[in-house]
Amino acid sequence: MDKARTIAKKQLPDKAQRHKLFGSVEPGPRTKPSEKSKMADIQNTKKDFLFDLDAVGISNVKHPITITSHLEPKRQTTIGTFEFSSSIKKSSKGTNMSRFTEQLQEFHQKGYAIDLKTLKTFTKELAERLDQKDAEIKVQFPWFYERRGPQSDLSGMNHADITIRVNYDAETGYTIETSLSSLITTLCPCSKEISEYSAHNQRGEVTMTVALAEDFDEEETDWKEWLLEAAESNASARLHPVLKRPDEKMVTEHAYENPRFVEDLARLVAADLYEMSFVTWFNVHCRNEESIHMHDAVASITYDKLQDEPQEG
Repeated sequence: MDKARTIAKKQLPDKAQRHKLFGSVEPGPRTKPSEKSKMADIQNTKKDFLFDLDAVGISNVKHPITITSHLEPKRQTTIGTFEFSSSIKKSSKGTNMSRFTEQLQEFHQKGYAIDLKTLKTFTKELAERLDQKDAEIKVQFPWFYERRGPQSDLSGMNHADITIRVNYDAETGYTIETSLSSLITTLCPCSKEISEYSAHNQRGEVTMTVALAEDFDEEETDWKEWLLEAAESNASARLHPVLKRPDEKMVTEHAYENPRFVEDLARLVAADLYEMSFVTWFNVHCRNEESIHMHDAVASITYDKLQDEPQEG
């Protein structure tokens, strides 16, 4: 005859007793004011605090954002990682940290897309809200774009990493710097030349940081698309999320027909950026994850078109 199975259960103290067991105590007397107008505002203390600060703010703030693109999908939601700051004089002890996220939420509720025009408005209003002469916002996010197989035409989503930095100064105006980092394929020219057959290739990364001209029109020109094309068109081959066998054959042969050292890639991308009239300064950094070495190969170029002289970088 089967015996009924029983589960032994401990008799636990109630939740309040458990909290007390692990260190919780009864609230003490409340003597300090709870109304904001009566609270001490330590951050707004005015004294000589020895040094001006170049930047004070908050970073690693994650928030949903909407971005637009000339490529499909033309409007998308992604996650932005923000950094906000402003300078403060030595006469001020600190800044009002809550105002950074307070303004971010206000812009989000109004449905603003993250574009250069919006970020310029944001930084100016932030400086005014903080009662400072300047403010800066930096936002990083993945930008997704549709990519089709060269033969099958089957589509999928690739992405590039975007960074936008906008600085506002009441005296000098705006400084805008944008960056795009894209993955590509490179095939080694040396390996192709010395081998009886085949050649080693690897996945590379191209990161371009550019300063935009003051009269740049983002509605007319999608800088993300132009920088992406500069990286991908100068590589041995583009990356694809969906490749059938006919696609793979085409991509492999295209890479073999377009060998690139990391130095070649940096110079070719730089040439494209040099020809973009809306770019005034740029830095190109290329990195290959070598497939037959344990190290990566890197190359970089910094160029100021206003100076028209390459810089070491």
